[in-house]
Amino acid sequence: MDDWQHRIDAVWADETIDPLEVVARIDALAGERPADDPVALFECAGARDSAGLEAEAEELYRRALALGLDDERRTRATIQLASTIRNLGKSDDARQMLRAEYEREPRGPLHDAAAAFYALALVSSGEPERAASIALQALAPHLPRYTRSVTGYAREIAERLD
Repeated sequence: MDDWQHRIDAVWADETIDPLEVVARIDALAGERPADDPVALFECAGARDSAGLEAEAEELYRRALALGLDDERRTRATIQLASTIRNLGKSDDARQMLRAEYEREPRGPLHDAAAAFYALALVSSGEPERAASIALQALAPHLPRYTRSVTGYAREIAERLD
């Protein structure tokens, strides 16, 4: 891992600093990179998101995604942006973004995270039964027993809605 990312990770790991100080420290580190560095923009967006500055975070996430991120960060940025815009009252946009991410790579390492945030967006959009189905499908493989039953019930809910 490069030194810059290590220093970014150290800021995130320091639970003693308040969210606005996280923003300041991340911004300072981002200042070491070119202005159009998508990873630096992603980190700045995340800091603002964590500090409750969602409108600022939205713009930075969108810029980072437009400039191009590696696959893991692209997925994280998409999930975080969708969560942010859901909090800003743009539930339908968040739902569409998260559905695309959820369906994009069913075996990806962040698939369950996409499912969780997709379910939240579905609840915010007035679709709690579909949200329950998505959440149960994501949960089922992690159960020590009853995986098949829970998966079946989740599919049954989804089929009733289609």
